[in-house]
Amino acid sequence: MAEVAEITIADQFIKTLVLLFRAEDSYGAWEGKADEELLAPFILDKEARAAIPMIGDPDPDTLWRLELFYKAVGLMVEKQTGLMASPMMKMSHEGFGRMVLTTGRLVVVSKTLRDVHRFGFPTAEKLAADGAKLVEDAVALIKTYPEVANL
Repeated sequence: MAEVAEITIADQFIKTLVLLFRAEDSYGAWEGKADEELLAPFILDKEARAAIPMIGDPDPDTLWRLELFYKAVGLMVEKQTGLMASPMMKMSHEGFGRMVLTTGRLVVVSKTLRDVHRFGFPTAEKLAADGAKLVEDAVALIKTYPEVANL
């Protein structure tokens, strides 16, 4: 009998991110595109990052990708724990702010955001690993403080 490959949290995270990306496609513009093509804007190698000025205001597409990333984290936390995880983002027009993900009264993710106009990951693997790490840390916090997460 053939072995079933274990699906990692990183793989699940990428699938969730793509699912959210496609869910926002109300006109079918991304219907025929491969998942890798949809995730391409999340990838910024050294050269692409260097081409972006050090100081700048984030464009709406970048802010949208940032929100999608943390929505995917929240959805994964929800799948793993059965508890709703709500993302909240407060951002200045200059690209500085904070992203908070709460479950009940428990803050499971709290990230200070800087240089959001340069938001991206060097590789797809790093994108998946960073998303998975946030999910794993959030789930660990919920398991540690279930009475606060369930309020």
